[in-house]
Amino acid sequence: MEIIAALSGAFLIMVMRICDVTIGTFRTLLVVQGKKYEAAIAGFFEVLIWIYAMRYIVEHMDKNINLFGYAIGFALGNVLGITLEQYFAIGYVQVNIISLHFSDKIATALRKLKYGVTILPAEGGTGGTSILIVFSKRKHQKKLIETVEKIDDKAFITINQARPYRGFFHASRK
Repeated sequence: MEIIAALSGAFLIMVMRICDVTIGTFRTLLVVQGKKYEAAIAGFFEVLIWIYAMRYIVEHMDKNINLFGYAIGFALGNVLGITLEQYFAIGYVQVNIISLHFSDKIATALRKLKYGVTILPAEGGTGGTSILIVFSKRKHQKKLIETVEKIDDKAFITINQARPYRGFFHASRK
């Protein structure tokens, strides 16, 4: 009976850590995105769960299994938090594309899919080229990249996190 109580205590700690670390991952993203009120709410629940977990651990420090539950919960919380963050893909990205031979074709294909594309003339080591700049919601990033790679699988692509500051962004287009 004592072993079941010890395992259930460690399991409870693990579940609490999974919850608070997952929420913490989301809170960090919300802070980076400038969503202060949502981050504050997430932080409230993150810390509340953490305090309960810590209280339980301090009361039961004589059981090493609780420390393992804490560590396993932290590790799994990171995995779950990152997985959920990637699934929800909150925010925007700026995708820069350099294609030596297919810039116009890529721009046309992306525009047909309702992405806004800006083409800038550029000069590389081998001569003139173009840089395509596309702002998109993160949740559409995979489709955007797949479209580019279907046309030019050797295109140079960089992705930066973007936080709109001012001006009009056609978020409703895509």
